[in-house]
Amino acid sequence: MPTNRRRTYWCEALSRTFGAVDMAVPDEVDHGTIRTSPLGQMLAVTVDGDPLRAVRTRRLIAGSDNDDYVVVKLVSRGAARVEQDTRDVCVRPGQLFVYDMARPIRLTLPERFQTKSLVLPRHVLGLSESDLRQLTASPLDTETALGGLLSPFLSRLVDTAGAYPQRIGALIAGNVVSLLTVLADERLGRDTMSTPSAAQALLLRIRAHIDRHLADPDLTPDAIARAHHISVRYLHKLFQAEDITVGRWIQRRRLEECRRELARLEAASTTVAAVAHRWGFASASHFSRVFRTAYAMSPAEWRDHAARESRVAPDAPWRVTDTGAGEGTAVPSFRPSPVLRPADATEDTAGCGGGGSRSAA
Repeated sequence: MPTNRRRTYWCEALSRTFGAVDMAVPDEVDHGTIRTSPLGQMLAVTVDGDPLRAVRTRRLIAGSDNDDYVVVKLVSRGAARVEQDTRDVCVRPGQLFVYDMARPIRLTLPERFQTKSLVLPRHVLGLSESDLRQLTASPLDTETALGGLLSPFLSRLVDTAGAYPQRIGALIAGNVVSLLTVLADERLGRDTMSTPSAAQALLLRIRAHIDRHLADPDLTPDAIARAHHISVRYLHKLFQAEDITVGRWIQRRRLEECRRELARLEAASTTVAAVAHRWGFASASHFSRVFRTAYAMSPAEWRDHAARESRVAPDAPWRVTDTGAGEGTAVPSFRPSPVLRPADATEDTAGCGGGGSRSAA
C-alpha cells in the first residue's frame, strides 16, 4: 500500500476481521499481515503488526451485525493489556484470553506483536451470560494443566487451519469447543473430572502425546497410559468412543506422516525404508503392506505420483477463491472469505501452513 494510505487501510482491515472498533495506531505504520482460514463455524486468524489500541464501545456494538461472537486470543509475541467486565489485566507471551464482542472492550498492544485467534459464534459454547463473564479478560497461564494443553494446541491449530478438509475442520472445531467448556467449568468451580468435555480434553492431550512420539517404535498403549496416569482399559475406552483402536490411531498417524514426507521433493533421495523407520515402523515390508492397504498404491508409486503432480504445476500448489472486495480492500469480510483450498482436494496437506494471506500494508 502507498505510505499515505497504510494507516487507514490497516485500521479498516482489522475492523473487517474482528468487528467494528475505534482504532489508534502510530502515524507511521510499518507493515502488518492478517491471515484467515475458516474452521467449521469458526475463523482462525493470525495477525502480525505494529503497536495499536482498539476500543469497542456500546455505540459501535449497537451498530454492528457481528456482536454474537467470542474471540479466543493467544499472544504469541509481544504483550497485551485487555479491559472487559471490570477486569484490567496484562497478558504475557504464551498466554491466551477470551473476550466477548457483545460487550465493551479495550485492547492495547504496546509493541510489535503477533496474535493467533479463534473467532466463534457465542451460541456454540452453550454458556449463559453470567458464565461467559467469568471467562472474559482472565488470562490462562501456561503453567496450569489446561493452559499447558490449550495454548500450544490453539497455536498449532491456527497455523494449520487452512490445510484441513471441511469435514475434519468441523470435527477439530468441536474439540476446541469441548476444551473451552472444560475451561469454563474449571473457572466456575464445577466438577470437571467426569464430564464428556473433560474426557475429550484428555483425548486431545493423548493424541498430542502420540504425535510427539510417533518416531518411537516403543510407543504402545501401555506406555501411553502410564504417561497420562490412567489405566490401559480407560485409554481404550476413550478411543472406542471415536470408533478406532489406539493401535490403529498410531498406525494411521504414522502413515500420514510417511505419506507427507514421501511427497516432498527435498526427500526424493531418502529411501522408503528410511522414511518408514523415521516414523516408527520397525519393518519396511510391513510398512509397505499397510501403506498399500490404506492408499491403494505402494509407497514408491505414491512418491512417483507426487513428483509428477509437482512437475505439472510447480508454481501453483494452491487455488485461491476470492469474492473480489475491490481495489484497496483486499481483506476478508468477518464471515470467512477468501478461502485457500488445497489444489487436490483429496490430499491431506496438514502442516503446509495456514490459509489465506492478505498483506495489510
